Amino acid sequence: MSLQKQKAILALADGKVFHGYSLGAPVESSGEVVFNTSLTGYQEIISDPSYCNQMIAFTYPHIGNVGTNEDDQESRGVFCSAVIMREYNDSWSNYRGRESLDSYLKRYNVPGIFGLDTRALVAHIRDQGAQMAVISAEDGIQADTLVDKAKALPTMEGLDLASEVSVSEGYDWSTGTWKLSGNCHGRQSSDESMRPLVVVIDCGVKFNILRLLYDTGFRVKVVPANTSAAQIKALSPDALFLSNGPGDPAAVTTVIATVRELLGQYPLFGICLGHQILGLALDAPTKKLKFGHHGGNHPVRYNKTGKVEITSQNHGFATDEAHVPAGLEVSHVNLNDGTIEGFEAPAVNAFSVQYHPEAAPGPHDAEYLFKKFRSLLN
Repeated sequence: MSLQKQKAILALADGKVFHGYSLGAPVESSGEVVFNTSLTGYQEIISDPSYCNQMIAFTYPHIGNVGTNEDDQESRGVFCSAVIMREYNDSWSNYRGRESLDSYLKRYNVPGIFGLDTRALVAHIRDQGAQMAVISAEDGIQADTLVDKAKALPTMEGLDLASEVSVSEGYDWSTGTWKLSGNCHGRQSSDESMRPLVVVIDCGVKFNILRLLYDTGFRVKVVPANTSAAQIKALSPDALFLSNGPGDPAAVTTVIATVRELLGQYPLFGICLGHQILGLALDAPTKKLKFGHHGGNHPVRYNKTGKVEITSQNHGFATDEAHVPAGLEVSHVNLNDGTIEGFEAPAVNAFSVQYHPEAAPGPHDAEYLFKKFRSLLN
């Protein structure tokens, strides 16, 4: 069935306007426009909570080809503000597909726009930087009105969005990564009560992080971002994990304070926002990137071996390489722009990476980090 074409407008805060057609929920939405360079995995990208308050512009020109399904979901919902694409294919085809992308977005009340020149949009963001924008498919809406709305929006700096995407109640996780042989997510047959317990502070955690922690041999318990250090201690964990998430890391003050209080008491691993929070807890400040790193093809060098990993990334902030305190050893560096992609803090038995070793789908170059985390308990 072909999609009914309803005109839509994307208006950026600097006055740049793009015209296209509405997709998903026909609602007005606002957020920061960023572009993602991945060639596959649009559902995993859209369902990543790290995109809260952001509009995802896909550089790959055809989106929707394989539909959507529950197995590829990376969180309990969709937290991005909107999706932007060149061409949308409503006639999806995949043996795992259950629903069109259009229907999926409607179910989560998320709008989209397609049929615009995404190359021009991406080039504009690359040159001018990520910026706030508004999408609307409202009849008779004027582009100037949307530009004014975009100009009035607060930027991502200073926003604690982790509290918006975190769960309100803790839960246990006991499924592994998806297995082709069984066409399902795996389960371990061993006695899980004998596994070491890792407590995951949920700032917007992706499900595949939990799956890989489980596959690596952990008993996994997820807790809300506002869980106190005393409450975490009461769980008697063997290790602590800091998850990915959205927004300005410096604004997530509650989690930073909790981590600072727990440092050195448990082996600790952080990914993305978790990496930045660990750094902030150790007095390493963060900075806003011009247009962020979003995609599945970023080269990162592991300094200890010189090996280059192809990584998946999704962040708009980074640890400031000009102000790394003593005690933090930079372990990974982005070869595109030299930004910090990982560090180790041996004195407190902690390490972290800015990129996503759990990316699904994505490169597997960095999955060794989960085994490294497990080895800290031996």
